[in-house]
Amino acid sequence: MSSLWTPGGERPVEREPAQPAAEPGADVADLGGDEELTEAEMAARMAELRDQLARTPAAAVVANHAYGLFELAALHLSLDPPQLEEAQVAIDALGAIVTTLAGRLGDAEHHLQDGLAQLRLAFVQLKGAAPEG
Repeated sequence: MSSLWTPGGERPVEREPAQPAAEPGADVADLGGDEELTEAEMAARMAELRDQLARTPAAAVVANHAYGLFELAALHLSLDPPQLEEAQVAIDALGAIVTTLAGRLGDAEHHLQDGLAQLRLAFVQLKGAAPEG
């Protein structure tokens, strides 16, 4: 088991075996692994997922996407050499969400603000250390 750092702390991550990519034109029912679904079963699962998403507070879903932007920015900053322009896009997108939705992101807001500040600091430090060219 490995772990993933998030602004909210270290999170354990279990690796699942990679699923092969679907071939172009593959039947959507084939994407569930060994399990074959009928159209009705697939429609029922989609309705269940849609209902589950509708019951989830929008702030939680948006915060989850914001954590994804944090991870994207951190990835680009951690490369050797860092991909500063790519990181800046993700940092600016995260900043837009955190700033625009201030006071509306629930429990995740403080963690997202801290993470954004850490990314901005790392970006400035890496940009200052980058050779001019």
